[in-house]
Amino acid sequence: MNHGIPGALVSAALILLVGFQPGCSSEPKQSAPAAPEKVRDIAVLQVEKATVPDYVEATGTVRAAQTAQLASQVMGTITSITVHEGSPIQRGEVLVSIDASQPQAGYERASTALQASEQDIAAADADYALAEATMKRYQMLYDKKSVSPQEFDEVKTKLAAAKARRDAAHAGKAQANAALAEARTVVGFTRIRAPFNGFVTAKLADVGTMAAPGVPLLTVEDPSKFRLEATVDESKMGAVRPGETLPVVIDALGDRSFSGKVVQIVPVADPASRSFVVKIELPTDPQIRSGLFGRARFPKGERQSIVIPQTAVLNRGQLQAVYVVGKDQVASLRFVTLGAPSDQKVEVLSGLQSGDAIVIQPGERELSGKQVEAK
Repeated sequence: MNHGIPGALVSAALILLVGFQPGCSSEPKQSAPAAPEKVRDIAVLQVEKATVPDYVEATGTVRAAQTAQLASQVMGTITSITVHEGSPIQRGEVLVSIDASQPQAGYERASTALQASEQDIAAADADYALAEATMKRYQMLYDKKSVSPQEFDEVKTKLAAAKARRDAAHAGKAQANAALAEARTVVGFTRIRAPFNGFVTAKLADVGTMAAPGVPLLTVEDPSKFRLEATVDESKMGAVRPGETLPVVIDALGDRSFSGKVVQIVPVADPASRSFVVKIELPTDPQIRSGLFGRARFPKGERQSIVIPQTAVLNRGQLQAVYVVGKDQVASLRFVTLGAPSDQKVEVLSGLQSGDAIVIQPGERELSGKQVEAK
């Protein structure tokens, strides 16, 4: 009989021994982290604080220096409107016509009254001339004692009456002339004319509408001069000085800065916002339009701040960010708060500190997590 160990048991034992040998494990080995991708020839700038102008910024709306709402001065039906929004206009041009039948009838009545007054004057002048001639003859006869005092007094009274009628006739003509001039003016009110050269900004009525005195029909403005009407908080009015020249930025026109001049400070503050309206005259420029949003900067000194090139700024939706390069030369995206741009640079209000290194021209490249090598 064979008392040896069965071969199957020997094989199982060998497997167990092999499985529990020191240095052996069934767990997979962890691989070392991959080295970051390298990007060469990247322009890097170490930011430092610098002296920058300090100013009070005020926002406002661009408006034409000369604007007008045109309304009728008489009641009547609008018969024609020759313009629409955007139409150029010339001073004296008829823009709106109103039914002139009633004013025209009044003018004709006044004209007829003037003609009648002229006839009255002619008759009164003839009567006065006759009475004056008669008076002269009676004066000679009276001096010779050829007429009685009563007869002389009667002729004298007739002369005075003729003079009174003549004066009344001339006064009537003056009144008729005034009435005719008034009627002519009323007829003129049925033609609404352009008060200056410019263009129409709003059309507020249509043909067939009943025009009423004081109700606006058109809004027109002169595009040769514009102003920024900026709102300045009462606590910051110390930085505003009449006649001062200061930079103005119109957001719709990019980062371009215009030179404005403070021409008026409205002396009464808005009780709701506790702010004043400051009117700033803008230079003549075909791109400036009324209604645009603008920002004025009233200088008040200098301060220390970090300023970076605008090319370093990345827009991420409504946020701005820059690539910051760490000590390991790896770039990371950092969001920042920016101030107003100026001369291709922009102030950083928060997000960066002196000594930070940033990529100044990232372009469209994705650099987060990559190791950059400066130029």
